[in-house]
Amino acid sequence: MPQGENIRAHVVISGRVQGVWFRASTVEQARRAGVSGWVRNRPDGAVEAVVEGPRQAVMQVVGWCYRGPGAAQVTSVDVKWGEPTGEFFGFNLRY
Repeated sequence: MPQGENIRAHVVISGRVQGVWFRASTVEQARRAGVSGWVRNRPDGAVEAVVEGPRQAVMQVVGWCYRGPGAAQVTSVDVKWGEPTGEFFGFNLRY
């Protein structure tokens, strides 16, 4: 994991995560935490997100991904840590 003040997490969440408001809930959680990035559905049924911002805020959003919204059934979360690129403004849905 990077040691700087800001970090980046590339997250792939698997399980029953599509059709249960996972993306919209992730946007809400991310905006509340003040991080930037995006979230999208993948063709394989997983949800993928990139989250950048202050370490504590990114950790909060990544931690939330392990449970997701109430109807979700998360079976695995794969997180790859990296240095933030600063390329995102706000947190948005991608299609």
